Amino acid sequence: MFGVFQRTTMLRTALRHLSKSPPPPVHSQMQFLARGPCLQSVSLSHKLHVGADGSRSSPAAAPHRLPFSRITEEDLALFREILPGRVITDPDLLQSSNEDWLKSVRGSSEVLLRPQTTQEVAKILSYCNSRNLAVNPQGGNTGLVGGSVPVYDEIILSTSLMNNILSFDNISGILTCQAGCVLENLSLYLEERDYMMPLDLGAKGSCHIGGNVATNAGGLRLLRYGSLHGTVLGLEVVLADGQVYIEVIIVKGINSLRRRRKDIFFSFSADCPFYIVIETSGSDSDHDSQKLHNFLEEAMTSSLVTDGTIATEDSKIKALWSMRERVTEALTHDGFTYKYDISLPVERIYQLVTDMRQHLGNRARSVVGYGHVGDGNLHLNITSPAKDPALLASIEPFVYEWTAKFHGSISAEHGLGLKKRNYIYYSKSRSAVELMGDIKMLLDPRGILNPYKTLPDHLK
Repeated sequence: MFGVFQRTTMLRTALRHLSKSPPPPVHSQMQFLARGPCLQSVSLSHKLHVGADGSRSSPAAAPHRLPFSRITEEDLALFREILPGRVITDPDLLQSSNEDWLKSVRGSSEVLLRPQTTQEVAKILSYCNSRNLAVNPQGGNTGLVGGSVPVYDEIILSTSLMNNILSFDNISGILTCQAGCVLENLSLYLEERDYMMPLDLGAKGSCHIGGNVATNAGGLRLLRYGSLHGTVLGLEVVLADGQVYIEVIIVKGINSLRRRRKDIFFSFSADCPFYIVIETSGSDSDHDSQKLHNFLEEAMTSSLVTDGTIATEDSKIKALWSMRERVTEALTHDGFTYKYDISLPVERIYQLVTDMRQHLGNRARSVVGYGHVGDGNLHLNITSPAKDPALLASIEPFVYEWTAKFHGSISAEHGLGLKKRNYIYYSKSRSAVELMGDIKMLLDPRGILNPYKTLPDHLK
């Protein structure tokens, strides 16, 4: 696993051909390969992105509300019958679910539903589909592109109470759980059994595994264990009309070795422009130590590394990783942050940062980048004292044009959501986007599930 950050303040075939498909509706139950060894009446989003002159909306702004039905007292009565005590209508309690993590997109939903079972989800969606009520599935609400919150008055369907671990087979390493399980809770559960989740993220303390799967999140362990979709063995999905759809995917080559050693190397020097975090793990202590020693000797001799530290204790390893994982939080103290989650060829991963600095000059307070060297995932962050439409107009579409020029993707871990939906053609061909629209129409003919997201407006 590698991390890098700068030192500064029925459609199997069609689906396989799409690297980014529309987010799955609602995942109620999942199976994972656990790797061993344990190694708003009017949405604020209308006003968020405008041109430099403040007169026009950008492609990231919300479209006009679609002709979905409005919720009625009869609807609420039906929901309360299905979910006794789990229908939230208090505006104060709804506020956090109406607003994204960055506080940049805010909806005006008047009801939050908290199902606990697949059957409850199926009943809700069947009813909403028949009534033409729009639904916004929501997990941990840690996304950065406005994909996890309502744009208007969509019903929020929360997976927060669908948080049960259903089974774990310590021979095959297969974990079955509900979509609302928090990633960190799954990790702790498996660590107690000498296994580990193949996914690790900075938002692990609050993100839900359902959302991770929906965006195919990469995270810190992608280089070693591959794409998250590659470790998902099966899904139980409730479609828009309430039908429950199950497809089992058979995966071979399950690794169930127990962990014996885990090391982390961290370059750390006040004079270095970059910090590189490398984590190694293996089952033969002597062999692993020798390989690590050889690597460090070569790195130091070649002057690629000027200083560093090694940790072998779990507490120290977690302390070092926390420095990397809390960069996002730290940036919030530097002012308003414009965030971009993109992927690039590894040799270009930091060039965008330097080019963006040159492009913006002193119009931005800071331009920084961190991410995952192994998969070329860059988190570009640009800060300013406050939201600045003129600055945003300078960033977009420059950042997307630059990414497309070097054959990257405008979305890596967080998906397209509301903010990036109309920029999709920088990464996808028209034929691919049209196919995505066809799949969405087949699975959700009335378009009630998470409307205004992922697909460009002209396909709606």
